[in-house]
Amino acid sequence: MRILGVDPGLRKTGFGVIEVQGQHLHYVASGTIIVPTDEPLAQRLQVILMHLREIVTMHQPTHSAVEQVFVNTNPHTTLLLGQARGAALCALADSGLEVHEYTALQIKKTVVGRGHAAKEQVQQMVQHLLRLNGTPAPDAADALACALCHAHHAPLQQRLLNQNTLTTTQLRTRGGRFIGK
Repeated sequence: MRILGVDPGLRKTGFGVIEVQGQHLHYVASGTIIVPTDEPLAQRLQVILMHLREIVTMHQPTHSAVEQVFVNTNPHTTLLLGQARGAALCALADSGLEVHEYTALQIKKTVVGRGHAAKEQVQQMVQHLLRLNGTPAPDAADALACALCHAHHAPLQQRLLNQNTLTTTQLRTRGGRFIGK
């Protein structure tokens, strides 16, 4: 299974691709899509869309995972982040990928063991888990962590779907636990 993780942002969108072979995790690629801040919003969203389509074409993932938006104290910022996330979701869906979504808390708990881990801890654990020579950039590390989260959750999700004949739209999480709709 090849997983593309995405950490959406209107200034920087991180992406990370990993390969899962049994219990082994292998790094494939990662990076940051730098979105020009001097462009109108529609063109900024198009940059995210086009670059993610290109990444999907280049790396051929079979699964995708995206970090869910958290509610910010500034509603305008939350709305802009939601639009960037929407561009990412459209790029993935348009490429034929099923999109799995995880909260920042779920991702950090899966990768670091603590839901309120610092960004530096996430970077260090991603480096350790994927046996990278250097520390990945923060946005790329968050995207790789999202992919790692899906790598750990996907087998359980599949078993639950097979046993209970639930659909993926009926399977949700609450407090880090899987629940039916």
